[in-house]
Amino acid sequence: MEDDDSFKTCPQHTISRLKGNMTMYKYLGFWNIKSLHEGTILARKSFKAKPSDVLISSCPKTDTTWLKTLAFAIVTRDKFDGSTTQLLTTLPHECIPLLEHDLEKVEDNHNNAGLFPLVATHLPYTSLPESLVASDCKIVYIYRDVKDVIVSHYCFLHEVVKLFVDDVPFEYWDHIWGYWKASQERLGRILFLKYEDMKEDPTNDVKRLAEFIGYLFSIEEEKAGVVENIIKLCSFENMSNLEVNKSGTHRPEEDVSIENRLYFKKAKDGDWENYFTDEKLSGTGLVLK
Repeated sequence: MEDDDSFKTCPQHTISRLKGNMTMYKYLGFWNIKSLHEGTILARKSFKAKPSDVLISSCPKTDTTWLKTLAFAIVTRDKFDGSTTQLLTTLPHECIPLLEHDLEKVEDNHNNAGLFPLVATHLPYTSLPESLVASDCKIVYIYRDVKDVIVSHYCFLHEVVKLFVDDVPFEYWDHIWGYWKASQERLGRILFLKYEDMKEDPTNDVKRLAEFIGYLFSIEEEKAGVVENIIKLCSFENMSNLEVNKSGTHRPEEDVSIENRLYFKKAKDGDWENYFTDEKLSGTGLVLK
């Protein structure tokens, strides 16, 4: 544990240094790296939500990349086609600003006449800015089988920082529960999407997503195959083969620089069975079928 003068008087903060000199900050029950922790505090203090905002929310490693790609393609389909979309040249995580990191870009979008409604976040519901919770903006939340999320976290962290930590910050159930509880209180304002269901029937969920965020496909668009074209454009096979997603790094100036390719690990359902055994699961509450 280390001290930090800026948080001495705030009991909401806990600071911990893991192996490999990675400093993590715990705030309102959830851990984050320094840059995102500071961004969270700033967003909570200054972000002013608009009713037209659409928040793309998730716990990390639940295939947020796919959801962002689909949402971006849906919202911008009147401006771009499959050969001109920004997704062909820009990492999906840079197409949609992250609330706890890209607040200036979010505010620029607010001030832009050609309003772009999408905002992303990994923040738990309890850490969202009050202006956002109090607004009529919509929230899209994606989740997936916790066992596959654990494996995805393990593989991602191992590649990113090349170390094993004793206690990987992981509050998955609390993250889901916060948004689920809010969805029962804010009926019609929060859309829950399950990754496994999306893979099984992407057409249905892409249409649900478009309708929910206010970009309903017209009958003419459906007949013209626009839905299928968006699904194909945003597929893992297509996105993972784009040069922008195979090379370069995302936010190289940050405390943890991440190679773009790491956002495109093949998300295989049930992959957890290749990592967990009954012995490894002992005491965790997870049981193999």
